[in-house]
Amino acid sequence: MKLKLTALAVMLCCMLTSHAQETNSPKFGKGLFNLVGKDSSWTMKIGARVQLLGSTTWTENDGDLGNLQSSMLVRRSRLKFDGYALTPKLKYKLEFGLSNRDMSGASYYTHNSPRFVMDAVMKWNFHGNFVLWFGQTKLPGNRERVISSANLQFVDRSILNAGFNIDRDMGIQLHHQIAITKKFVIKEVLAISQGEGRNVTTGNLGGQQYTGRLEMYPFGTFEGKEDYMGSDLKRTKSPKLALGVSYDFNDNAVRTRSNMGTYMETDNGLFETDITTLFVDAMFKYRGLSIMGEYANRDADTPVAVNSDGTPTGDIVQVGSGYNLSAGYLFKSNWEVAGRYANTDFKEITGRDTTNEYTLGVSKYIVGHKLKVQSDITYADFAVQSDKLGWRLQFEIHF
Repeated sequence: MKLKLTALAVMLCCMLTSHAQETNSPKFGKGLFNLVGKDSSWTMKIGARVQLLGSTTWTENDGDLGNLQSSMLVRRSRLKFDGYALTPKLKYKLEFGLSNRDMSGASYYTHNSPRFVMDAVMKWNFHGNFVLWFGQTKLPGNRERVISSANLQFVDRSILNAGFNIDRDMGIQLHHQIAITKKFVIKEVLAISQGEGRNVTTGNLGGQQYTGRLEMYPFGTFEGKEDYMGSDLKRTKSPKLALGVSYDFNDNAVRTRSNMGTYMETDNGLFETDITTLFVDAMFKYRGLSIMGEYANRDADTPVAVNSDGTPTGDIVQVGSGYNLSAGYLFKSNWEVAGRYANTDFKEITGRDTTNEYTLGVSKYIVGHKLKVQSDITYADFAVQSDKLGWRLQFEIHF
C-alpha cells in the first residue's frame, strides 16, 4: 500500500511539473496550481504542506530531570485539493495525509488499511446563507480542533483537545448565519454523522452522532477566517470576539472517546452506551493580541464496558472535563511570544492522571502560517506520576 501511495505521489508530481511548463503558478502560499476549466465550469486549487518536528522530553525523578528521550519525524505531510464544480455554489475539498502519523489508527473496522483520506466533502450553498455539507470532514466541535494544524499558534494542540475532541466523521452538516444587527452575527451548525470516526469501512456500528454548534460575533465577524486561525497575523484593527458552544450526543457509541478512542469489544459484540460532550470556547483578537479559552466535558450513561455476564472488559469511556487558556502577542517583526495553560481532569474510574500543562511558545512567521518556525517548552504537572519537561522545534511549509 505504501508503495502504491509513493507511486501515486510521483505520478502526480510529474503531471504537475508538466503542467507548470504551460501555465503560471500562483503566488507562494496560494497553492501549487490553480486550474480553471476552459468554460469556467470547474476549478481546482492544488496544495501541499509539510511539518517537520524535533522533540525532547525529560522525566522528573526525585527533583532531578533525567530519562532523556528525543525524536525527529515528519509530523504531517498533506496534499490538498479544493475548488468548485459547475457553479461556485457547489464547492469541494479533498485532503490526504501521507505521513505515518496521518495514517495511524487503522483497525479491523477500517480493514487494516492506511487511513490516508482526511477530508472528502462537498459544500452546496443551496439557498441564501444555507450551506449543506456532505462527506467526511471535521465535526463542529471545539475551536482548537477545527483550527487547521497548519494555522496553530503553538507547535501542536493542547491536552484538552487530545483528550476530548470529536474530530472527523462521515455524514451531513447544515451551516447557516444571520445578522441580528449591522455588526452582531450569529452562526449555526447542525450535523448528523455515523459516529465511529473517519475511514470506517464496516458501516454504522452503533447509533448516529448528533452535533450542534452556535457561535456569536457581538463586534462583527473576523476578517477572512481569522476566528479559526491561531495568532493575530492581520493585526485586527478593531476588537473582535467570537463566542461558541457545541453539544455532541453520540447515540449507542462504541468507542471510549465518543467517535474516537478504543473500540469497546465484549464477548458478545461491541459495547454500546450514550456519550455526550460539551464544548464552550471564545476567541478574541486586537492589534496583534490574541486570546483563546476553551472548556470541555464528557459524560456517558454507562462508562464501564462489561461482558454479557457483567464482568468489566477493561474499556472505560474517558469521562471528565478540561480547560485550555492561551494568549499571544505578535510583534511588528512577525515574532510572537505566546503562553498556554491547559488542564484535564478525568474521573477516577478512568484510571487517568489529572494533568496541568504550562507551555511557553515562540514563533517566527516568515510568510504567515504558510512558512514559519515554531518552538515551545512545556512542563507537565501530574497528580500521581512523575512530572515531565518537553521541548519542541517545528518547521512548516505550505504551498
